[in-house]
Amino acid sequence: MRKIICILNLTFIINLHGRNNIDLNRRIDFPNVKGFITMVCDFHTHSVFSDGSVWPDIRIQEAQKDGLDAIAITEHLEYQPYKDDIPHPDRNRSYDLAKKYSGDSDLLVINGAEITKSMPPGHSNAIFINDANPIFNEDYIKSFAEAKKQDAFIFWNHPFWIGQSKDGLINLSKMNQDLIDKEMLHGIEVTNDLTYSDEAIQIAIDNNLTFIGTSDVHGLVDWQYKIPEGGHRPVTLVLSKNRTAKELKKALFAGRTIVWYNNLLIGLEKWVKPLIESSMFVESSGYYRKTHVAVVNIRNNSDARFILKNTSSLTFYTNSDLIEVQPHSIKQIGVKTGEKLSKFELTFEVLNSVIGLKKHPEIKFIIKGANNNTIQDVIF
Repeated sequence: MRKIICILNLTFIINLHGRNNIDLNRRIDFPNVKGFITMVCDFHTHSVFSDGSVWPDIRIQEAQKDGLDAIAITEHLEYQPYKDDIPHPDRNRSYDLAKKYSGDSDLLVINGAEITKSMPPGHSNAIFINDANPIFNEDYIKSFAEAKKQDAFIFWNHPFWIGQSKDGLINLSKMNQDLIDKEMLHGIEVTNDLTYSDEAIQIAIDNNLTFIGTSDVHGLVDWQYKIPEGGHRPVTLVLSKNRTAKELKKALFAGRTIVWYNNLLIGLEKWVKPLIESSMFVESSGYYRKTHVAVVNIRNNSDARFILKNTSSLTFYTNSDLIEVQPHSIKQIGVKTGEKLSKFELTFEVLNSVIGLKKHPEIKFIIKGANNNTIQDVIF
């Protein structure tokens, strides 16, 4: 019996440590970019104060486990399916509770609300608001005008949602275009929950709208995104001057965002490329013994699993023209250079990043001094 108890205790300890490691490993992690801090944000979530399934404290705990820097619980203003069970005439209630539950942690809790209209104009989130109550109005233009009056950042939610667009495409109506022209729409979700839209990316580019990606989570984030199995919630990575709400808001208005969705990095090239270059770099290089095969070690300091297509003239000894660099790891490549070179370049198309319609960024690694180093310990 004593042996059985010891085995059970050991199993409990192993399981406990395993859960702790999962909690640590689930934190979304990307490096900073020169001049900016990379903030991990989810600006579209729900609780029982609209049509979600959890109390606001769960949203806060999930955000802290995922290593978020900022979260907004954006309840539907018009759609209140639980109002008979949870009456709350104050539409700021979930924010007030979330703010309390966050305590003195570093997590920024942003006040926001979802303006829930039929299409057009569809659903939109107003964040960094002062008071959700006056934004609640049957007249959509009055809702947007009030949000603008409060200097809110407003973005168009899931315009490709099949609940309002049966073909999954986007109808940029005159109504929506007017909101953009009147500076009452500042961003657009290019991903939402488990969905993605090339058309939204193009609309963002054409209309100078900020790229936004959100979870729009209603239930448990772990279940929806299979986080215990290695998944991640969709988020917006914001390049901010510092970790304050003021600078975060400025960065959103400036469009300094990259969407992290299903192992994709999505955004304008001028923001995506610096993040990729901060994430991957050549850690070391040299030639294998007396050969003309260079060994290049590429380190990845991010959560992305980079999928790279070789676009340089050089070919590889260990791979085809496609290589994968796993998160937080080193990828070793054997490069056939023909002779020992003091300098050569490797260029790659980053296939798990999108900067436009069917367009991927290209990165360059400049390898210097490899001919001065002899490497014995290689994977081949």
